[in-house]
Amino acid sequence: LGRRLLVTAGIGGAALAGWLYLRAQKEQQRKLRRLQELKKLSIGQGNFQLLDHTGRPRTKADFLGQWVLLYFGFTHCPDICPDELEKLSRVVELLDRDPALPRVQPVFVTVDPERDDVAAVARYVRDFHPRLLGLTGSPEQVREAGKAYRVYYSAGPKDEDDDYIVDHTVIIYLLSPDGLFLDYYNRSKTDAKIAQSVRRHMETYESLLS
Repeated sequence: LGRRLLVTAGIGGAALAGWLYLRAQKEQQRKLRRLQELKKLSIGQGNFQLLDHTGRPRTKADFLGQWVLLYFGFTHCPDICPDELEKLSRVVELLDRDPALPRVQPVFVTVDPERDDVAAVARYVRDFHPRLLGLTGSPEQVREAGKAYRVYYSAGPKDEDDDYIVDHTVIIYLLSPDGLFLDYYNRSKTDAKIAQSVRRHMETYESLLS
């Protein structure tokens, strides 16, 4: 009887081990499928080389491991960019109220590198959240960063004072700690709705790269 019990236990243990192995394999396949789905979107893929508002070189790899809210705009924008960056700042403040949630890194990338040098971006980001990081670079570098996130922008005609408006995509992007695009929010989304969405992504997040 004892031997039979041992054999039965051995078979049961092997079956459990096999089931656990198959479950782990299935989970890994699910992650790979999700990773491929995100990559098919072709948003935020590749790298970028920019300067932050302190003059420090920055690449996409610098933000791995962090939740990022990303917005493309320009410092001479009369109303839309300030409104969106104020909203983004309120989202970060709402999320900061919950100490159980990871800190979000807000990022502003200029689409007007001709006027928005490091000093101009540094002056601009001071008006918003204290963690807001401003990024700029050469026209080519900014173009590559914008292309990665499918951001449209085009400078309009200059007036008599050489001033001009830049027409551009108005979207806030959410990036996961994997550096992958997860969600986006247009102008119709309120700060409360965005914070709720980000929180939900955080609570259900599983790294796809591990």
